[in-house]
Amino acid sequence: MSEFSRRSILGGAVAAAAATMWTKPVHAQYVWQKTDWQAGEFNAVTHSTRHIKQALHAFSISDARVLRTAKNSLNGLRFGAGIAPEQIQVVCALNGPANMLNYSDYVWQKYKIGEWVKENDPKTGEPAVRNIFFPSKAGSSMKYTSDDPSSPDSAYQDATVQGLQARGVKFLSCHSSTEESARALIKMNNLTVDPEEVVKDMQAHVHPGVILVPALAAALAILQSDGHYSYMAVG
Repeated sequence: MSEFSRRSILGGAVAAAAATMWTKPVHAQYVWQKTDWQAGEFNAVTHSTRHIKQALHAFSISDARVLRTAKNSLNGLRFGAGIAPEQIQVVCALNGPANMLNYSDYVWQKYKIGEWVKENDPKTGEPAVRNIFFPSKAGSSMKYTSDDPSSPDSAYQDATVQGLQARGVKFLSCHSSTEESARALIKMNNLTVDPEEVVKDMQAHVHPGVILVPALAAALAILQSDGHYSYMAVG
């Protein structure tokens, strides 16, 4: 079995820190021990003092229904209930195929994620070889042409990972699911590499701001019991 270094999450800038986040060699495995990851960011999310805290759990992508649900929740809470944005914390907790929403175009292309999760790129009509659910329609500037909450050209109707992150939504990636996905992708793509090589490669290309957790099932239990998050299964 190959080895990978200890996973470090530095201020949420996971992708930017990819070159330095593997600091101490350990054998990769399905189960992460407490010393195998830095839980600071997750703990901060868990113990957020915001008034409304909601965990949206998705296992399948289902045309990114979880992203639309997060958008609708934010809008309903802000405009329908009159709750200030700074008092709302929504978390998208992703495992299974939905976990692939957390990963970059590099991962989608190299491991043919679109084929695996059965999601086509609307530009080509073919299985997606890029993460079509990540980039905001506002572009890299993140500037929108409308402030109307009902306008498709406003931030309030942007149901992309990037757009939702800009509104404060946190995304969780399940390590156990990445382990399982690596093995499935090796089989689908007829690869001869060790699964842990794929896991390391994928986790080095997680989107900035995504929080890796050892097991999503455990993370959800902590969010609900310690953080008093409401729970909603999506899709």
